[in-house]
Amino acid sequence: MSGDTSSQKMHLLTVQQIMQARNRIKNYVRRTPLEFSPFLSQRCRDSKVYIKCENLQLTGSFKIRGAFNKVCLLKEKDANISKRGAVSASTGNHALACTEAMNQLGVPIRVFVPENISSAKHERLKVNNAILTLHGQDCIFAENAARKYSEENKIPFISPYNDTDVAAGQGTIGIEIFEDLPDVDNVLVPVGGGGLIGGIAAYLKGVNPKIKVYGCQPIQSKVMYESIKAGSIIFEESGDTLSDGTSGGIEENSVTFELCRNYVDHWLLVEEEHIAKAIYFMLSHHHMMIEGAAGVSLGAFMTNMDQFAGQKTVIIACGANISMEKLKKIIQMEEEKII
Repeated sequence: MSGDTSSQKMHLLTVQQIMQARNRIKNYVRRTPLEFSPFLSQRCRDSKVYIKCENLQLTGSFKIRGAFNKVCLLKEKDANISKRGAVSASTGNHALACTEAMNQLGVPIRVFVPENISSAKHERLKVNNAILTLHGQDCIFAENAARKYSEENKIPFISPYNDTDVAAGQGTIGIEIFEDLPDVDNVLVPVGGGGLIGGIAAYLKGVNPKIKVYGCQPIQSKVMYESIKAGSIIFEESGDTLSDGTSGGIEENSVTFELCRNYVDHWLLVEEEHIAKAIYFMLSHHHMMIEGAAGVSLGAFMTNMDQFAGQKTVIIACGANISMEKLKKIIQMEEEKII
């Protein structure tokens, strides 16, 4: 984490904004359990390990928090938003969240998604009557196309991460963690565009600066990590990864870059084999399905357990939207290792 100054933090996300977001969305989202893991706690010496189960969240992902906070605010500020509508872009989970917000709040939202989104997410979107436009092979191209559509049609763009209102919604996870486990030492968060970790870290650092926040990225797609290292947002092509939810680039001047630079203490990079192992572990030990992005934070913990010994650690399981084809391959691969 780089040195902070008061001027740097003036434009960042506040605890008050995140508390207001919680009040705004509490009737639309699920307060997910913070589940103690006896298996991980036993493996990690003298420690207590918990999983924040956003995989059990409505729509199967944390993204619903940010989407509802943003759409609720749009309705408060614009009486005609239900007629004009909005536009967004997503690798899948934000699209599901925006569609749910559209259905419940009566605001039509067109969602631009990359052509390579998982079959599970695509099927869910069709079932939920999503207004979809497929564009490009990366979330950054879908975002650029959605922003152009927004400008041409003079309607609001709802970013999946580059928006403090969206990040504030995701930050409500931090409130729940701190209420359930106020003496938490470490929180491990998967990172793509940075909205999830930006919101969680802003809240936790605001209430207790001693809590350590770890950003977790797949080695195959680590744009935020490399950007923080470089001191500015860079372009880096992503490789194939099980963590499609965190894959892709970051918009220039994204608000999440400063949130990560100011509030994230450490970064952990995860190999694909460890993401797969984490997904299998959750299924075999906790009997819960998680997606690749959730496997990143769990995989980061499982490959770095020594540094968390003797502490209380929370791992964010951010979602459960994984295709059955991908899940079957992981199960087969991991069980072949056992034989």
